Amino acid sequence: MRFAVIGIDHRHIYHMISGLIDAGATCAGFDPGTSDPKVLDGVRERFPGLAEVADRRVFLEDPSIGLIITAAIPAERAGIAVAAMRHGKDVMTDKPGITTSEQLDMVRRVAAETGRIFSICFSERFIVPATSVAGKLIDGGAIGRVVQTLGLGPHRLNRAIRPSWFFDAARFGGILVDIASHQIDQFLIFTGSDDATIASSAIGHFGAPDLAHFQDFGEILLRSDHATGYVRVDWFTADGLPTWGDGRLVILGTEGTIELRKYVDIAGRPGTDHVFLVDRHGTRHIDASQEPVTYFRRFLADCRDRTETAMPQSHVFTVSRVALEAQAKATVLNARPN
Repeated sequence: MRFAVIGIDHRHIYHMISGLIDAGATCAGFDPGTSDPKVLDGVRERFPGLAEVADRRVFLEDPSIGLIITAAIPAERAGIAVAAMRHGKDVMTDKPGITTSEQLDMVRRVAAETGRIFSICFSERFIVPATSVAGKLIDGGAIGRVVQTLGLGPHRLNRAIRPSWFFDAARFGGILVDIASHQIDQFLIFTGSDDATIASSAIGHFGAPDLAHFQDFGEILLRSDHATGYVRVDWFTADGLPTWGDGRLVILGTEGTIELRKYVDIAGRPGTDHVFLVDRHGTRHIDASQEPVTYFRRFLADCRDRTETAMPQSHVFTVSRVALEAQAKATVLNARPN
């Protein structure tokens, strides 16, 4: 499989490229156009020797390239995906891959018309070994029937290095469309839910006064026909944390609980991918850091075999729709007390 990169506006492109290469694909090159020169520098440093082609039509019209990947400005990702699918390419996009209902309708329609795969790389599940271990524990009945998830997605703002589009909701989709898509994805997967409704959602700005329109806090209460989920996302990770955010997921079952501390165990064990299991036998810590990451390998197999082992196509669109609904229905919190 040969793939090309169109859109390098976010650093997530690094793990998308490396994940595909490690899984056996060949990168034909990338379009160096970007809103963030630091990301371009990062691609050149990490992947020296890759061809740089400023005209993306070269990649779209090359029949030897079967896959286009993108981490463009979020509002531009769906357009890139549609162009790629109409040229006979499968697509992998960074999250969010869709930022409006109109884009969702367009991408869904073109995917159906062309038979191409449209996948969103939900990195907080697909490149986090702890989530794979949690899935195996749940499938093995370790905590009984899952009835609730609690997903926390805090992030460090790093304001000084952010491009201008990062603060424009029309370009990044809003905090619930952007960050919370991860937690919606995990709610559906770990509760075994095909769909979800929004019981309530909210967005707000509590930080820097000069960024009054920037959404730095969001929350969602999700419900399916047999489970509930709570999501909290924010841009308030303090500089003292040794990583970009203390991402956590708590999975409640009828016979136990699993907690994932994905990126750091604060004041605890070193490293990443900590899984804590509480069941009828007691409590234990599982080091999940060596669990293989399988998304990229499965995705390439799906492109070859026209299967859906990495992620069902319907799931991608369900996550996107639920995130858009949460964003559209969100109550705007009064961040400044009277």
